[in-house]
Amino acid sequence: MSVVISPKLKHEEPEVPFRPGPPGTHITIRGLTKYFAGWPLYEDFDLDIPKGKIVSVFGPNGCGKSTLINMIAGLIPIDSGQILFDGKSLADTKIGYVFQNYREAMFPWLRTIDNIAYPLKLEGKSKAEINRRVEELVASFDVKFDLNRYPYEMSGGQQQTASIMRALAPGPEVLFLDEPFSALDFEMTLFIREKLQEVFMQTGTTMMLVSHDLEEAVYLADEILLLTKRPTKVAHILHYDDARPRTVETLMQPRFIDAKKMSLDIFQTEVRREATAQPPR
Repeated sequence: MSVVISPKLKHEEPEVPFRPGPPGTHITIRGLTKYFAGWPLYEDFDLDIPKGKIVSVFGPNGCGKSTLINMIAGLIPIDSGQILFDGKSLADTKIGYVFQNYREAMFPWLRTIDNIAYPLKLEGKSKAEINRRVEELVASFDVKFDLNRYPYEMSGGQQQTASIMRALAPGPEVLFLDEPFSALDFEMTLFIREKLQEVFMQTGTTMMLVSHDLEEAVYLADEILLLTKRPTKVAHILHYDDARPRTVETLMQPRFIDAKKMSLDIFQTEVRREATAQPPR
């Protein structure tokens, strides 16, 4: 029997002391390593995600944007490294996740209102507590459609709205959003953007958003995390602190235009850069 050992794991290395992030850090990532088919996607990757901010993740195709938040959220195992939330493990942290494919994210055998309530039931909340929290979310999102219908009976925008409500129901410390607008029309995208901003302004929940749309990534973010080609590193972290709520008028403001241009320049530099390692053909 032959055993294939990842290049990173051939020799046991001495344990490196964990380095905490600067004050205000919520998610601390140290030495994150992930291989696919023997080739590194992330290798000795360090990152600090600030608390109470929206961080957009943007980069070239194949750089592992969704993989990054999936590893942080515990949906994909890592090969090595450490991820802490305010110094706690994932098991001791309450998170929410909004999937790109809302059609597969919702339980089709449950009514929409029961989908939204599902994480609260897992927490053992009483019926009165569940009803009160669902009513709060309905009011916050100004829901006009019938939540007693099944997900497949509703439009895509309605399903994604319900999916976001479900992710927010337990009051997560961190909310992950994987391209949540990609399957929505423009009108629904504007609505969800507005509602996410309202939730953020009310709760200060730390959010990580993966987007393939640069305008969207800049518009929603306090920080834009720009990634390189694989093996993926941080190309730049761009701070963008225009006041909220941001509106369509924001798109025409000089600060927004400058932030978008700088992000685009960095992105194009990475796209043109020849990959430093390619799998053998």
